[in-house]
Amino acid sequence: MRANVRIMLKSGVLDPQGKAIGNALAGLGFEGVGEVRQGKLIVLDLAETDAAKARESVDAMCRRLLANTVIESYSIDLEG
Repeated sequence: MRANVRIMLKSGVLDPQGKAIGNALAGLGFEGVGEVRQGKLIVLDLAETDAAKARESVDAMCRRLLANTVIESYSIDLEG
């Protein structure tokens, strides 16, 4: 089973890297781009075949290591 974990800064948390990307896009002539937020995608290949157990395990990974839950939110998508 594969887990895709998307991690983003929570709304209201400043995103300097997103701001830099937005400025670079404007500098390259791309118009009409509003706010840019930058995040992370972590792909995990899991041996677990039970979706509920896999989600529970990945959720624990996110809370303990992958995401800083004070300033970041995360979502988990399971495949296979």
